[in-house]
Amino acid sequence: MEPKEVLCLWVEAFNEGDVDKLAALYAKDAINHQVAQEPITGKHAIRDAFTAEFENAEMVCIVENIFQEGEWAIMEWKDPKGFRGCGFFHIVKGLIVFQRGYWDKLSFLKANNLPIPQ
Repeated sequence: MEPKEVLCLWVEAFNEGDVDKLAALYAKDAINHQVAQEPITGKHAIRDAFTAEFENAEMVCIVENIFQEGEWAIMEWKDPKGFRGCGFFHIVKGLIVFQRGYWDKLSFLKANNLPIPQ
């Protein structure tokens, strides 16, 4: 499966809020580094992080662009509230081994009426 195809499956699972489908797309020792947070290592820890995030906020990924270069899939996205970001996914043999997301955490917290840490 091409990286772009894996990323499309990721978007589908994310928009369904299906943490099991999301986790299945990651390699056992994958790393998910959202730059506004500390990196998360391991498929199970990534699943747990998605579970917590979906409990805190309603999140929807609207794809603006998806690009592929070799083993990498890159996505520009927004949500219905106008919040925007981008993600880089290193995909090897159909599994995400590394993910890095760029987005503004303060804007996310404000858009979702979540507490702002002091």
